[in-house]
Amino acid sequence: MRLIQPRTVEFWARFGALVFRCWMRTCKYRFYFDDPAADPREQLKPGIYLMWHEMMLLPAQLGRQIPFSVLVSRHQDGELISRVLNLLGFATVRGSTNRQGFSALRELMRQGKVTHLAITPDGPRGPRRVLQPGCIFLASRTGMPIIPIGLAFRDCWRAKSWDSMAVPVPGTECRAIVGHPINIPPDISGDEIERHRQLVQAEFDQVQSRAEAIAARQYDSKPKTRLDASASYSAVTDMKS
Repeated sequence: MRLIQPRTVEFWARFGALVFRCWMRTCKYRFYFDDPAADPREQLKPGIYLMWHEMMLLPAQLGRQIPFSVLVSRHQDGELISRVLNLLGFATVRGSTNRQGFSALRELMRQGKVTHLAITPDGPRGPRRVLQPGCIFLASRTGMPIIPIGLAFRDCWRAKSWDSMAVPVPGTECRAIVGHPINIPPDISGDEIERHRQLVQAEFDQVQSRAEAIAARQYDSKPKTRLDASASYSAVTDMKS
């Protein structure tokens, strides 16, 4: 579907944002932090937060009261997605790491001076859960740490798309593991970018697996790395109200 008329985009964006808020507010959220310094509510230095493309609905609900800029691809419905995110409280930058990437990265560098960045590093077309090198380049050039986030729903439907987009069942449990900040050396290129890409990929896979394991349990355990869950949940619900 190609959306052209600005009024059409605006109508569907407002409708989509309303449905999204009502749907996601039925869910129950809990965050676990491997390092308190990775909490975007506390961290003063902007970071590059990574989440897989299939799980983008969860951070889109929870991060709207934290100053984030989101990378949105330039595919044909990108204007609609960008407008929905704007209505949810996010700034957006159009582009991707594999299509017109350098212009997007330059804009993200400028944005990164004042805000956290949210990127789906396997988007917009995959391969699924394969980290693309653009985020490594960006971290190297800006000095911003990379923070991978593992996200999972206890119960969800899966779309028949390249990323198997996860749509949560209303009222389900949502869990997130926020990994340690990863610092990338400045001005790296070539083989060094690939080496660090593999390191971040491994860390990303690890936090994603942990999030899925916790979400699948009947009741959460109490790992030592978790911050006060009730305090985190209270802060999230206060931001939504």
